[in-house]
Amino acid sequence: MAAWGWAKRLIGLEKEPAAADKTDAVHGQSLTLSGDAAPGNVRFPRVPGETGTPAAPTPEPLNRDRIHPVNEYSYVKGHGTENDFVLVPDANGRQELTVGQVALLCDRRSGIGADGVIRVVRTDATEDPAAVAARGEAMWFMDYRNADGSLSEMCGNGIRVLGHFLATHADVDPRNPLPIATRAGVKTLTFDRGNQITVDMGTPEVLGTTTVTVGDRTFEASNVSIGNPHAVAFVEDLAEAGELLEAPGHDASVYPEGVNVEFVTRRGEHHLAMRVHERGSGETRSCGTGACAVMVAAALADEAPRGTSYAVDLPGGTLHIVWTQDDRILMTGPAVLTAEGVTRL
Repeated sequence: MAAWGWAKRLIGLEKEPAAADKTDAVHGQSLTLSGDAAPGNVRFPRVPGETGTPAAPTPEPLNRDRIHPVNEYSYVKGHGTENDFVLVPDANGRQELTVGQVALLCDRRSGIGADGVIRVVRTDATEDPAAVAARGEAMWFMDYRNADGSLSEMCGNGIRVLGHFLATHADVDPRNPLPIATRAGVKTLTFDRGNQITVDMGTPEVLGTTTVTVGDRTFEASNVSIGNPHAVAFVEDLAEAGELLEAPGHDASVYPEGVNVEFVTRRGEHHLAMRVHERGSGETRSCGTGACAVMVAAALADEAPRGTSYAVDLPGGTLHIVWTQDDRILMTGPAVLTAEGVTRL
């Protein structure tokens, strides 16, 4: 099916061109749409060397006085409750990303614009220790980077977007649970009706209390780990957090690698609202792991029985979170893909 051939090429599952053909493949075949193609049937240029296709032309000699095309690669844009990401499909582990490259991709003026970047790579195609450890348990690894290019353990909204991408672009059956490796361990996704996806976020850790500061104000906060660090501060009004143009101050001895800071208020029984300043990204429209941390702190304060569902409102939408009897955090929310393309950034 033509559309499936396109999807394989996008994610990197199409077979590698023969060695003799790589130069031609790199030097500039571009996407074409056949005028008589049926709607949805996207035709791509034939890969040189494939059976039944014309032989590739002999590559012209390298002219060192000529500037050759810049490397291009595919990307997909998506969001979960308006926490948005650039996904870089790299099934075979050939598109390593630099810190500067990630920062440029995330730049909303000179790049594509996003809160973070997810490189989509198979666990057997990268030597990241978390991917290596998950081989045999998960096929796919979420190589997540913050907007400043720094590595991050995990992203709750991002992993739903990644799951939706794999269900629509790779050989993933959404009728079955999908394990995905992250730097915070393997997370299992369940595809619900519509665009809703539930993620088993694992067992939370509650590590006591700490403080965060905004300007000259100090807030007591709960220190909660959802595989990444969070400081959860309850306030009467979310406006107390100020503009959040800079990262709130924190105890570097507690959070040596920085922290995600959530400000939360109550809107009703088992109903919360929050704002978040994400480590390495700034204030975002939503944070999935942050919503889970907020729910854990609230459930402990409420002495809520396990299995109680909380609704957490964020500027970009609502997430529903349950702390189960077997000590797991289940987060449910939407995932949307908005754009696909090719970039030279």
